[in-house]
Amino acid sequence: MNTTHPGSGTPGFISADLAARTTARTMDLDGASVAYWTYEPVQVQPGTRTILVIHGFRGDHHGLLRVADELPDMRIIMPDLPGFGSSAAFPSGAHSVEQYGGFITAFMEALSLGPDTVLLGHSFGSIVASHFAARHPGAVNPLILVNPIAAPALEGPKGIMTRLAVLYYRMAAHLPNRAGQALLRNPLIVRIMSETMAKTGDRELRAFIHGQHHAYFSSFADRDSLLESFTASVSHHVSEVAAGLKLPVLLIAGEKDEIATLPDQHKLLALLPDGELKVIPGVGHLIHYETPEPAARHIRTFLKDHPA
Repeated sequence: MNTTHPGSGTPGFISADLAARTTARTMDLDGASVAYWTYEPVQVQPGTRTILVIHGFRGDHHGLLRVADELPDMRIIMPDLPGFGSSAAFPSGAHSVEQYGGFITAFMEALSLGPDTVLLGHSFGSIVASHFAARHPGAVNPLILVNPIAAPALEGPKGIMTRLAVLYYRMAAHLPNRAGQALLRNPLIVRIMSETMAKTGDRELRAFIHGQHHAYFSSFADRDSLLESFTASVSHHVSEVAAGLKLPVLLIAGEKDEIATLPDQHKLLALLPDGELKVIPGVGHLIHYETPEPAARHIRTFLKDHPA
């Protein structure tokens, strides 16, 4: 049974109009509580679509609010993935890409979301969304990937940093609980991560981004589920299933993305049977925070070109 909570908006870089479109609910799914938010269109139009959004690693639905704000003509549904935000961890089984795919299936069935549902994934969410779409042809249409993880994280120039991150999460999982939690939620480490990924020179926007990361980056259920999710995020990528994605796919990439690099996006594009790549200049891995307007514009154009 669903329960409704008051909608809320984030001040500053998110309009008050979004709060008026918002309904927050929870549902019990396979024995665990799942929190999700629905953003209704201001006015239903011929091009209005339902977009199911899958957020990135250690994020929750808050990260995509600026994109939702820029799409007032769309119905957008954003769950907190199991183990993150306000959603409980999976009661059994690993927090793997396959298990998250099963979550999408159950979630869509619970809300009666049909095959005209648009599936959008950001970062780690791009892995989950693409693997789901490849394993379940016809379940969604089309597919939109923002800052897609196009190549193996353990290979190439970023491989060393990824291995250091693996050690960080493993160390946190094996320390005594209080010490491990403190390491994972250390505000200095969160700030360094935030400073590294933000590319904007706008002071107020940078402050907003850092505030978002400090507020929500540590909203995870427990250390074990976090380690499992991180392992999934660095063990898979979109290119693994690219050839099996028979539906139209939009890639929205950041010119300065150091996690999902631009050369890898072009390689991914070449593997897709029906792909399109849009590159946003001057931004890195935080398209959803820094450049939601052009991202929304690309999404709207793509959906116009691929109607239900």
